[in-house]
Amino acid sequence: MPASLRYTKEPHKETYSEIIDVRSSSEFAEDCIPGAVNLPVLNDAERAEVGTIYKQLSPFQARKIGAALVSKNISQHLEEHFVNKEKNYQPLIYCWRGGQRSASLATVLSQIGWRVTLLEGGYKTYRSYVRQQLDSLPRKLNYRILCGLTGSGKTHILEKMRRRGFQILDLEALANHRGSLLGEQWRGKVSPQPTQKYFDSKLLQALQSFDRYETVWVESESSKIGEVHLPKSLWKEMKQSSCVEIQLPLDARVEYLLAEYPHLINNPEILKAKLEKLKSNCGWKKISQWYRMINNQDWASFVKDILQSHYDPTYRKSMQLNFNQVEKVVCLNDLSPSSIDNCLDSLVPSFVGIT
Repeated sequence: MPASLRYTKEPHKETYSEIIDVRSSSEFAEDCIPGAVNLPVLNDAERAEVGTIYKQLSPFQARKIGAALVSKNISQHLEEHFVNKEKNYQPLIYCWRGGQRSASLATVLSQIGWRVTLLEGGYKTYRSYVRQQLDSLPRKLNYRILCGLTGSGKTHILEKMRRRGFQILDLEALANHRGSLLGEQWRGKVSPQPTQKYFDSKLLQALQSFDRYETVWVESESSKIGEVHLPKSLWKEMKQSSCVEIQLPLDARVEYLLAEYPHLINNPEILKAKLEKLKSNCGWKKISQWYRMINNQDWASFVKDILQSHYDPTYRKSMQLNFNQVEKVVCLNDLSPSSIDNCLDSLVPSFVGIT
């Protein structure tokens, strides 16, 4: 017997067998509800075809062609994706606005007998929820900021903290960027950042996972990491939070950075092109000096000089402006496991569990 369709505007309050996004692959790639699977009822080319016919020829003709394409795609999904679903299967389905695309698949599935829920307003309802949560939730958490000059190993230390049971908000991992001119992630080639919307979704998912009664540790980032922006509410809370500053000798910082950025050493022309963007701040004379060091493969001298000439002054200025509530300074000789363990031991009595 066919099951009646259900509707919701608050999908986060229920649990479903599966969340199905019926939008095209390009829409899905921009952002989606976390955990959703993409089963387009119209792919990108089909959407473009139907849209063109609708505007240039006839809405009626467009609807006929669209219905045929949707039916074909749903048939394929039934044969491939839904073939082994049990009788108690209960999916949530959404499209862009909660209109015909999601309703078409939902109607077929409910006629089979599955209990199907449609998201009223579609993805736009979910996106509104994300914006509201990112405005309010950051204010309910307690943060501590891990500071330190470039190359101090802050991200490395945060990962060690995670393994020790600290609550960590790794913004660079969520943004897929290290937060500086040279901070693009590299996996054989440049690894793209998420869209702003997808970053927001991943950030909200991370924030919702935290215990509100325990400290959340986060690195001293700027309000923009690569091309994505932090929510204003989170940025405000970060700037008002107390800080722990990591101090590491210059030579140890150089050694760490050389190990962390091999892709730039292996692609000097890419590095030079990026450095040219600093010409207005550092001057062409300094850029030329760096180019000579790169050409001579004098990497240690180059890293040391760019730290002292550019990164350290810039970071100190940012610290004075945004993260000036330093309550503890931890001096490390290096980033060896024993040094980091001693660092983390020193943080436990002062910060873990403080609300």
